[in-house]
Amino acid sequence: MASDLERGVGALKKFRSRVDAVLRDLEGGDGGASKVAMERVTRASFGVGGGIKFEEADGFHKEYNRVHKALVSLSKSLGDQIELLTIGVHAADVGYDNVDEDQRRRFHEIQARLDEERDAAIAREEAKQREKEQGDKPANPPQPRTDTKSGTSNWGG
Repeated sequence: MASDLERGVGALKKFRSRVDAVLRDLEGGDGGASKVAMERVTRASFGVGGGIKFEEADGFHKEYNRVHKALVSLSKSLGDQIELLTIGVHAADVGYDNVDEDQRRRFHEIQARLDEERDAAIAREEAKQREKEQGDKPANPPQPRTDTKSGTSNWGG
């Protein structure tokens, strides 16, 4: 059993070094959070100004900003998850009680933030689904009508 743990920790260390290398490459390259966050396309980038209406350019600009924001968020989340995993691998290696208090605090902060982001994303998706379901309902739902002969209510369209 102890030898399995050693192999497991060894495998985790190897994985950690690979993840660290990928993260260094990502952060140092064009996909790094700092470079992605700096890339901006302004409305003036389309060469149309002075109040000239260009709906396709406006739509593209809006979509570009939406995707850019999503990429920056994804990059940050990925970095947080990698840091969380790195601390977890370190804790598995040295034992939780031997992990520095700052690292433990950082682990729990990241975990709480990622949980909040996940819960917020789930809530947004549920709200979209509710809006969609409400949008699928007819504008004027059927009303009960009273049968004048018997005085009973019947649902009808």
